[in-house]
Amino acid sequence: MTQTCKVAFVGAGYMGTEHVKAFADVPGVELSGIFSRTRERAEKLAAEHGIQAVYDSVEELYGKTRADLVVVTVVELSMNAVSKACFAFPWTVLLEKPAGHTMPDALDIHAAAEAQGRDVYVALNRRFYAATRAALADLSKIDGARFIKMQDQQNQAVALQYGQPEEVVANWMYANSIHMIDYFTAFGRGKVVEVENVFPWTPDDPGIVVSKLVFDSGDTGLYEGVWNGPGPWAATIQTAEKRWEMRPLEQAAFQVAGSRKLESVEAHPWDATFKPGLRLQAEHAVRAALGEENDSVTLEESLESMRLVQRIFGL
Repeated sequence: MTQTCKVAFVGAGYMGTEHVKAFADVPGVELSGIFSRTRERAEKLAAEHGIQAVYDSVEELYGKTRADLVVVTVVELSMNAVSKACFAFPWTVLLEKPAGHTMPDALDIHAAAEAQGRDVYVALNRRFYAATRAALADLSKIDGARFIKMQDQQNQAVALQYGQPEEVVANWMYANSIHMIDYFTAFGRGKVVEVENVFPWTPDDPGIVVSKLVFDSGDTGLYEGVWNGPGPWAATIQTAEKRWEMRPLEQAAFQVAGSRKLESVEAHPWDATFKPGLRLQAEHAVRAALGEENDSVTLEESLESMRLVQRIFGL
């Protein structure tokens, strides 16, 4: 980094903790302050990771720190109100995904950010996996159409067991399938012009969901979701010259035309030291806050993936 970046945090739960660890490792970052509705948890996190102060509101957090960047990691049903509170101040904002637990919620958050003219990004950390970036870099050198296949697995009963609210679980495709569906936005070129729901979503009896996607670039995609049954999270991107595969998503391998050998790509140590993707994502968020070149995922890009979720599930 070319200058110091003051970073503040809203939320002190699991994801908040993981983000703090990642940002603490970025050179030039000052962990300026934190606010959480559970002050005790915020005080513990601040003491463990060197955050300078704990505050009692978003307004006080900005007023006392004048942070360049705020990282928001509150639960889904609180994201709308908290994000709008953050948009009241001229810092760059990084929202934990999903930026809205339904499509109307996401559109409302986006409209609020636009109204305030804020720079807002979304923490779609799988874009920052070393595996994802290796595949994207290599595929950028290959001409010709891509066939992009995403395999998803979700279980609403398990989500409820882990304490997720019923309203969030009813829209679990926005809260969790966004992880896989965003890969279509990342790897697919151009706009999605057609979504054919081969095996449609049936909310009263969730099972297999299959959708075919067509991009205006000539790329095609296939989404396979298994609900309430066993299945992997996996991604494959096929071209005439080379096939890339990520299963698990943190590990990438490729197969070249004429060979049956799968060549593994070495993972970056950051994806083992930190929650995968978060360390590099933090660095790019800092670059965004400082006005430097970055690959952070904008709120508008996130909204495109949310719209794709809506089309795949016919919502």
